[in-house]
Amino acid sequence: MLVLVVGPSGAGKDTLLSAAKAALADDLRFRFVRRFVTRPTDGVEANEETLDEAAFHACREREGFALCWQAHGFFYGVPTDITRDLDAGRVVIASVSRAVLAEAAARFPVRVVEITAPRDVLASRLAARGRENGSQVAARLSRAVAIPEGLAVSVIVNDGTIAEGAHALLICLRGIVDSEVP
Repeated sequence: MLVLVVGPSGAGKDTLLSAAKAALADDLRFRFVRRFVTRPTDGVEANEETLDEAAFHACREREGFALCWQAHGFFYGVPTDITRDLDAGRVVIASVSRAVLAEAAARFPVRVVEITAPRDVLASRLAARGRENGSQVAARLSRAVAIPEGLAVSVIVNDGTIAEGAHALLICLRGIVDSEVP
């Protein structure tokens, strides 16, 4: 099963994914994917690896990405090696854009986990992150991409502590594994 984590910027997706990855480090049923991105990473983000645009496009040309997309002026990709894990029956977890959900669902068995937070919480987190100026933060907050109809979606409202949000994500991920057992 491919679990695609989506949600607005500032919802805490990467923070919760890092916490869940640490909690499930010894559970070989799960693989947390490091995605590739063409923007410099901040050194804190453990779920991303930076590529320059030329290397990204070369990797895409070699079919090195199972999924790729462009958002906010950058390119993102999920490596093709996820197919080996999926074929082996593992749950593969990746943070992606909602814009690639339909493509992913057409190619893989997919579950969606949407991590979100109230608008004021998102605005505060985006401002604290310091990657964008005020107009860029406003643009991120106004961006809305719908989740395609027919996909199984679990929603986590991440407006509490990291521990609370991570606990909710772990319950969701373990539930997916438990539902896949014959």
